[in-house]
Amino acid sequence: MKITTIIWILGFILSEGIAQVPADPEDISPLLISEKIPDISLQTLQGESISLAGKLGEKRSVLLFYRGGWCPYCNAHLSAVGEVEEDILALGYQVIAISPDSPGKLRTTAEKEKLKYTLYSDASGDLMMAMGIAFKAPDRYEKRLANYSDAQNPGILPVPSLFVVETDGTILFEYINPDYKQRISAEMLISVLKNLSEEK
Repeated sequence: MKITTIIWILGFILSEGIAQVPADPEDISPLLISEKIPDISLQTLQGESISLAGKLGEKRSVLLFYRGGWCPYCNAHLSAVGEVEEDILALGYQVIAISPDSPGKLRTTAEKEKLKYTLYSDASGDLMMAMGIAFKAPDRYEKRLANYSDAQNPGILPVPSLFVVETDGTILFEYINPDYKQRISAEMLISVLKNLSEEK
């Protein structure tokens, strides 16, 4: 098979995958409460591949999706969650934050925001698309996304989202807002986690 044919086939597969992603954040179709998080591999800050299901299986999780370390609203939210991490841990949960950023960019964000919890890379966007929270990024983001993902991002962004997840991957709670400037407050998150812990 000619190399040009292989490239065309790969391009077709990628374009088909992206074609299923809505152009507007308001048109996403996210997974719902009681549905399960798909087991898709992510990359650690060290560039190692891990199973999301394996990580979720360790304990109940606060699964946070953000646009990238270049987004000031995302960084502010990451820091706000970091400030209440001890309370989150005390309630029996771990924090897992995921973005399209490459491992190198994740390290920069973790150091800059002084985060103790771990950031993971979904640079290819596979998890975001499987979660139903991905949308086509505006053209003005093309160079930025390529830079922050080491050219792996196919041109998509996640709607900033927060899921509370059981150890078997079942979604217990979710906060998803197409307006990237609006995030669940740390106080509200703690309240949600307390209520879920009482129901357990």
